Amino acid sequence: MRHKQSQTVSTIAIFFAVMLVIHFVSSTIFNVLPVPIKPTLIHIPVIIASILYGPCIGASLGALMGIISVVTNTVIRLPTSYLFSPFVENGNVYSLVIAMVPRILIGITPYYIYKLWPSKPGTFLAGAIGSLTNTVFVLGGIFILFANVYNGDIQKLLAVVIGTNSVAEMLISAFFTGLAVPRLSRLRK
Repeated sequence: MRHKQSQTVSTIAIFFAVMLVIHFVSSTIFNVLPVPIKPTLIHIPVIIASILYGPCIGASLGALMGIISVVTNTVIRLPTSYLFSPFVENGNVYSLVIAMVPRILIGITPYYIYKLWPSKPGTFLAGAIGSLTNTVFVLGGIFILFANVYNGDIQKLLAVVIGTNSVAEMLISAFFTGLAVPRLSRLRK
């Protein structure tokens, strides 16, 4: 029992460390280079862990991703920080819902997609659906909970995000999940 718990904690710690590295490196690159899109990449380890280790570890890593989002948006103020942090001006409890719930779901959805289709194409699909889970629930939450922002014209902001970042995130997630899961599965055995 104790061995299983320490193995779970070790797995979460390793994936969390990878998430932090991805977060810092991608934040630095996307803030320094003048790139037109800034895709989120930190969710990829959450998706991979969900497929390999199950929805409990995936959901735990998703919750940690949500905490990273809250902390980042509290410390580094952007015009959209209030959407993810209740600790900044205009932020509220809905900010926590948007920061946490979709990220926890990222750790659950890919596991079940892969269980339905346990194959190489299923791995790519689980990666894409995991990313899409984040997009749908974050943007849907913003649309529902913060529709009055921008004089009720939040649709323009959401259309830009959907048209650029979400497609790139989905393709990148599918690609890296499809590459990593089979290799890591062999290493686990």
